[in-house]
Amino acid sequence: MSFLNEVINSENDEFLREELHDRVDIVTHKIKFMDKVPVICLTTGNEIQHALDHLIELAGGELVPIALEAKVIIYFEHQAGIGSLIGKVVGAISPQWPAVTYNHVYVMDDQHSLVKLAPEMVTVLEDIAEMLHPGFFVFGNEGKNWINFGV
Repeated sequence: MSFLNEVINSENDEFLREELHDRVDIVTHKIKFMDKVPVICLTTGNEIQHALDHLIELAGGELVPIALEAKVIIYFEHQAGIGSLIGKVVGAISPQWPAVTYNHVYVMDDQHSLVKLAPEMVTVLEDIAEMLHPGFFVFGNEGKNWINFGV
């Protein structure tokens, strides 16, 4: 968690720092005793995307090397919004993947994901936690920052 802590601690506003640490603590404490969720983050070319690895692990994900091992798939590409990814994801997914079977395929918007500002990074952490642990978290960004790609 040191990377995210460093980003949060770089904030000048003490109250904002405290709020962000509290938000991270809510996620990490809630998932503390939950099983890790096998996750893979892919581009629309089905290549592994490592940009969100740290946040996925912090949100309770266990990164796996192939989609057949993943219970959750997150599609994410640099400089690509949800609208531009949807059409490409349709042709990229395989019905044999467990994440497809269980309807746990997500498309994430890049607009907020790689911004290096602490509030946005904490929001991405919360979004990923909501994807990995549906029903345990509701942060209200589904449809705005990410969508569940119903297949």
